Amino acid sequence: MAEKGKYQVQHLQTEEIKKRMFHVKHKIVVMSGKGGVGKSTVAANLAVVLAEMGRRVGLMDADLHGPSIPKILGVQGVQPQVGPTGIYPIIAERGVKVISIDFFLPSSDSPVIWRGPLKMAAIRQFLSDIEWGDLDYLLVDLPPGTGDEPLSVMQLIPGIDGVVIVTVPSDLSQYVVKKAVSMAYRMGVRVIGIVENMSGFVCPNCGARFDLLGSGGGEKISTEMDVPFLGKIPIDPSISGDTDQGTPFTLKHPDSPAAKAFREIVERVVEAVEGKNI
Repeated sequence: MAEKGKYQVQHLQTEEIKKRMFHVKHKIVVMSGKGGVGKSTVAANLAVVLAEMGRRVGLMDADLHGPSIPKILGVQGVQPQVGPTGIYPIIAERGVKVISIDFFLPSSDSPVIWRGPLKMAAIRQFLSDIEWGDLDYLLVDLPPGTGDEPLSVMQLIPGIDGVVIVTVPSDLSQYVVKKAVSMAYRMGVRVIGIVENMSGFVCPNCGARFDLLGSGGGEKISTEMDVPFLGKIPIDPSISGDTDQGTPFTLKHPDSPAAKAFREIVERVVEAVEGKNI
């Protein structure tokens, strides 16, 4: 009987997810094959740039073991409110709606020590219980790899527009990121394109360029796997500083080369999913 009740709850949640997602025009997953490539920073800034462009945006932090979106967007420690229709997401910069397991932990130091079934249950609740309202875009920031969370998100969200895959120029990152591309294909999800983060550093004093992590890795994957290349984001020390302060880099340094790269990438994403230029 307990097993039957569990499946009834899951069926009800699945129906509720369909209802919630009906009000979201475009669903995009941001993932990477490995950690340390700045994926969450990319996801947060893409969300903010989309909102600046007039889109209604939600950002779901599906990295249950290492949630960082609240810190990046300056809403860490804020408590979500519960209403008659569900849990309301936290409103961050430019009206971006955010939900993360971080909001529900006793402290920022509390670890999430869960196996697969608990993680899938949490993602189900994020999708079924959160009052996202009407959105133009829902971005889902996944943890590195191709495990429980990516699998759950791709199985549970109906009508995903595609995935944006973040990499860095190094050979090791290329090797691992190919697995993320292959997973998307196996799940029947479109790859919108590859973003190469930390793509070279330009000295502010002499103007010389240094490829600290190699060069051309994202474009190489794009060619080999036959997927679009969305662009390169150069290394900028301000990105790390702004992240630590909880201020989106693209808002604080809008005229920097990296911020301009973010905006160009967003324009290509919008063109890919909406079928039009901005």
